[in-house]
Amino acid sequence: MDRLYMFIATGAYSGYLPKAPGTWGSMVGVLLWVAIAHLPLGTYWSIVGVLFVVGVISAGAAEKIVDRGDPGLVVIDEIVGQLITLGFAPVHPVAALAGFLLFRLFDILKPFPVNWLDNRLHGGLGIMLDDVMAGLYSLLVLQLGIWLMRML
Repeated sequence: MDRLYMFIATGAYSGYLPKAPGTWGSMVGVLLWVAIAHLPLGTYWSIVGVLFVVGVISAGAAEKIVDRGDPGLVVIDEIVGQLITLGFAPVHPVAALAGFLLFRLFDILKPFPVNWLDNRLHGGLGIMLDDVMAGLYSLLVLQLGIWLMRML
């Protein structure tokens, strides 16, 4: 079971890639978005919800397996955050790039309450929720940008 938890928590082992595992995890999120973006919105958001629950469980298990709090190799949180960011975006390379960059920005800067969640909550839920909040910020900014572009 540990292998399955680690496979999920590390985003199909992308969290083991060198240098910036969160960036790799976000890229996996973009690739997954490309694969599921054409689905009806209810189905899309159900998949995101299931990934969140599975992410909480697997990220919490991964912490115990590697015996380290919020280990960098856990990237399921970035995958879910990226899927939230792109949830209403048109399937277009510019939208994907903008969503990717926005999510990475909010995930790294951690504006309130992202930083509060990151510092106060622990375990699988803590690992997941700060990236969910970063994803929500990114979703709002991306949608505002899309709306503004349509107004021009």
